[in-house]
Amino acid sequence: MARRLTVSLVAAALAVAVGGAWLWFGRDLPRPAALRAEPTSALYALVDSRQADAAPVTVAEIFTPGTQTLGDLTREAVEELVDCDDALWGASAPGCTQALRATYRGSSVAGQFVIFNLPDGRTADALVAALRADGFVRQATPFDPARSRAEVRALGHYVTVSWLGATTAARGTDLVRPLIALDALGNAIQARVLAAT
Repeated sequence: MARRLTVSLVAAALAVAVGGAWLWFGRDLPRPAALRAEPTSALYALVDSRQADAAPVTVAEIFTPGTQTLGDLTREAVEELVDCDDALWGASAPGCTQALRATYRGSSVAGQFVIFNLPDGRTADALVAALRADGFVRQATPFDPARSRAEVRALGHYVTVSWLGATTAARGTDLVRPLIALDALGNAIQARVLAAT
């Protein structure tokens, strides 16, 4: 009996260790179940390079008081990362000078929005291609990646990533409407285009 108890305790400890290792080493590896990625377009020609659009983006510009809530989503945290690559796994952002990230939570979903400030549209498109194929942004708030959707867009010399997933076991959670609301944070770059005209 004592031997069986010892074996059970060892098995339980091993399971906890493996689970803990997965959480520690695998936590940065999730990708969205559905991903749409777009290169930049002529619409963003006026902000296609940092030379033409030199002012850094600010937290106040992207995450305004009016975007504290987005439908059912409420902003939980905002941060400016010192190193853009801290927001990524399996990909890098050469020449990136800024990465701003905010997390949002709703009743049954959570998500994040990240914006990268890159040298030009060519490097922005390269990051979009890398996020489509090689890696992704690090998950900064808990949700189920297997039930998640993401939009990745190059907007001139910027890249935005909107990623949202379910937080409850309930099936049929609507991800489309809250993702559209989250992705609308990128409209701040359209305001820069209008200001440059």
